[in-house]
Amino acid sequence: MRIMHISTRLILGGSQENTVLSCEGQATDGHDVSIVHGPIYGPEGSLQARAAAHGGIELIESANLCRDLAPLRDFRCLGDLKSLVRSWAPDVVHTHSSKAGILGRMAAWACDVPCVVHTIHGLPFHPYQSWWRNRIYIAAERMAARRCHRIACVADAMRDQALAKGIGRPAQFETIYSGMEVERYAQCDADRAEIRASLGLDEHDYVVGTISRLAELKGHDDLLDAIGGAMVADKRLKLLWVGDGWWRARLERRLASMGLADQVVLTGLVEPDDIPRHLAAMDLLVHPSWREGLPRTVVQALLARTPVVAHDVDGTGEVCIDGQTGRLVAPGDHAALRAAVEESRDDPAEAARQAERGYDLCKSRFDGRLMVERLDELYRSILGS
Repeated sequence: MRIMHISTRLILGGSQENTVLSCEGQATDGHDVSIVHGPIYGPEGSLQARAAAHGGIELIESANLCRDLAPLRDFRCLGDLKSLVRSWAPDVVHTHSSKAGILGRMAAWACDVPCVVHTIHGLPFHPYQSWWRNRIYIAAERMAARRCHRIACVADAMRDQALAKGIGRPAQFETIYSGMEVERYAQCDADRAEIRASLGLDEHDYVVGTISRLAELKGHDDLLDAIGGAMVADKRLKLLWVGDGWWRARLERRLASMGLADQVVLTGLVEPDDIPRHLAAMDLLVHPSWREGLPRTVVQALLARTPVVAHDVDGTGEVCIDGQTGRLVAPGDHAALRAAVEESRDDPAEAARQAERGYDLCKSRFDGRLMVERLDELYRSILGS
């Protein structure tokens, strides 16, 4: 098959990792694969080099494909995408993220592509932005759902939330869990003491880690609100923040004002291949994000048998099952977040048992090869009909 993926930004992020892993698997299987993406800039990193290194993936940059609402530029982008689709002549157009998903589906449908699929990695509307922006996104998603054959979701929660807003038909949806390179996390042979020493962490420190962009709604402030006081009282309680983003300078100023600058390690951008090593340095992964499709970070932590505490949002509860594979707390409940961290620290045996159950769940459900196979079946079912 000729498979064209369209994604708004090829940055270091969950949906982009999912997309590149899908493309690598499809190219390895012998399909002709391309990724159309917008310009890459800023402190969030890029997956462009990884995709290019595979050799079987054609990368196409679309200059007008941008994340923010920009009516004139979006109109130009739609024309650009139509031209790309006509010239590349794909059997399948598979779109990802909101902007690329809306414009990409419109372009593919207008060009009569025989198989048009969209994956919901995370919905663009949520309670933390303006009502008018949400209304635009919901209307656009309803329209775009009528211009594709099927909608894949990385979690059942995405399907349920979309249907609740009148987006798509129940028969259009199929949950295909986001794939991971399972062995990379499960069989990491990193030396914990060596990694900690390289990060300036002591073997006796209790290290609470996060892996996410330093950005709005990722919850770094919530973590400080929850355990900042405990960190002041206990210098052995440390934070390991893996990632970078637009909020880094502001967060650094806050850490300094709280007297915690020496207890927080900010790694900056870390290549995906190095994430397992950083997980090995952590005693606990906390994912206090306020919105997610399904957080790949939580899956990766459990594959590495690292205990998890997370906000109970969207699809998080489908992998971090409260009391079984981790601890869930309501967003904004800082007392509950602090208690969950303290309980994991005070009872490491139970935290390890939960992480082991999480590993058993994740090693099969989130295998990257399974994701590629299920996408292949989905494409063929559409083309065959």
